[in-house]
Amino acid sequence: MEEIPVYLFTGFMDSGKTSLILETLFENDFTEEDRGLIIACEDGDVEYDEEKLAGINVKLATIDEEEDFNAKTLEKLNEAYKPQMIFIEYNGTWGMDTLKETELPEGWVVVQSLATADATTFEMYLANMRTMIMEQLFDADVVIFNRCDDDTPREKFRRNVKALNRKAQIVYERKDGTLDEREMEDVPFDTSADFIELSDADYGLWYLDAMDNPKKYDGKTIKFLALVYNPDKMKKGVFVPGRFAMTCCVEDITYSCVVAEWEKADMLQTRQWVQVTGKIHVQKHKLYRGKGPVLQVQNVVMTSAPEQEVATFY
Repeated sequence: MEEIPVYLFTGFMDSGKTSLILETLFENDFTEEDRGLIIACEDGDVEYDEEKLAGINVKLATIDEEEDFNAKTLEKLNEAYKPQMIFIEYNGTWGMDTLKETELPEGWVVVQSLATADATTFEMYLANMRTMIMEQLFDADVVIFNRCDDDTPREKFRRNVKALNRKAQIVYERKDGTLDEREMEDVPFDTSADFIELSDADYGLWYLDAMDNPKKYDGKTIKFLALVYNPDKMKKGVFVPGRFAMTCCVEDITYSCVVAEWEKADMLQTRQWVQVTGKIHVQKHKLYRGKGPVLQVQNVVMTSAPEQEVATFY
């Protein structure tokens, strides 16, 4: 059976999903000769003009209740419209589990997931509904912050997204529709220095940046406070210093760590706090499933736990 591409659009209500779909269809000649179907699951400020959609061979179907977003409904739409390309505008207040767990009709294949966020309200939602809004961005291939201006805290937005979704491409769109491609400093310390001492609050930010851009730190000496992980199965002379870090909520706490090589690694006990200093070398390691920052340890000092044991990425 021929595959039918499905494009998912997620994001909180009034974040610009409808506008993005319309831009995709009308400005990029997206559908060409294929029969398209938009499945709209919410009513936003921008409405679809079914007459205009018909002019480019696109039909509109709506699903008004979360309980109706199910395999049976999607199969009915598949039989009724026989689409060759599908755009799903998911409701920003519905649970993402409903979307993930719903079985798609045979042949439907999700080829891209895009999430939109209104830059003018994102910080407010982060402060009050962090779990709900970040859930919308969790699996997106592309996250688009729209309605940006010169005062938009792009670095903060990027850190919040990357903490939860490392693979996401992040785009900043200005209010006039142009892209904001200005360079930005992602971390609050000098990455050009040969020696970088991380404050307790900086570990999470450094970890994200080091995983995304390991070459930036190749050959640099790093000093930071870490919790030791040193299981018996670890290769002799290797341990894993890191921090438990919270991305969105307590349930999302993960151990964010780097590989460290030290001839006295056997002396260290798991869950022991240390101040570790070493030089970063980018090389292959199975922990990274490819290349990543491997710390050649120069010094380890035993210490006590910090006041705030769980790091954050924002």
